[in-house]
Amino acid sequence: MTGQPDEDYREISFDDRMEGTEFRVSERAHITVDTAVCDSCTVRSCLHVCPAKLFVPRADGGILFNFEQCFECGACYQVCDAEGAITWTYPDGGLGVVFRKG
Repeated sequence: MTGQPDEDYREISFDDRMEGTEFRVSERAHITVDTAVCDSCTVRSCLHVCPAKLFVPRADGGILFNFEQCFECGACYQVCDAEGAITWTYPDGGLGVVFRKG
């Protein structure tokens, strides 16, 4: 093993990796953010931990969150657990993210 990438495999961009991903969005958000708690948070870990970058800082100091393209990894809930602004549940049956490879 040389430590070099195998020439038989090409580098795949994030967009190419996500090409087979489908989001079956529920009308009910599976993640909710308590803005009263969120507005007083100084850590803002959710901005950095979400792999889909669904938490966006607002100009007024708050945080905007869009659940529709959530990977359902729960990372935001884990880092916010001490703060308590995020409530996380699984999406309704048959809905949410579907990863397809191939």
